[in-house]
Amino acid sequence: MTLESLVVFVLLASFALSKYKKGHNISSIKANVLGGATMAKGIVLEKVGVEAKQPNSAIRKCVRVQLIKNGKKITAFVPRDGCLNYVDENDEVLIAGFGRSGHAVGDIPGVRFKVVCVSKTSLLALFRQKKEKPHS
Repeated sequence: MTLESLVVFVLLASFALSKYKKGHNISSIKANVLGGATMAKGIVLEKVGVEAKQPNSAIRKCVRVQLIKNGKKITAFVPRDGCLNYVDENDEVLIAGFGRSGHAVGDIPGVRFKVVCVSKTSLLALFRQKKEKPHS
């Protein structure tokens, strides 16, 4: 067996694994809102409260975001206590996956993304008061 045929064999054999197939299938990348990327920038359209699933009772603070790269609208969770106060409408935010490879997490139904940065400043740095949000 030559090296080239071995490489081809390994590549084809990896498609037998369902997780690899799901992540590398062209149609799944096209269907992904982020287009295969790990993060994307977007503009905040509005702040929304999403009710938690039973048996929990809470309103999870989320924002409605329109992605810059493709114009699609998604709902993203704003983590940590009081961080929704740092996010205003028409702010540019950086969105990342929420942790379950395209599935909703915990008791927040239908929310698959979380906010990482606001106006090019980390949400964690704003929360810990290490940085201030730039006023522009």
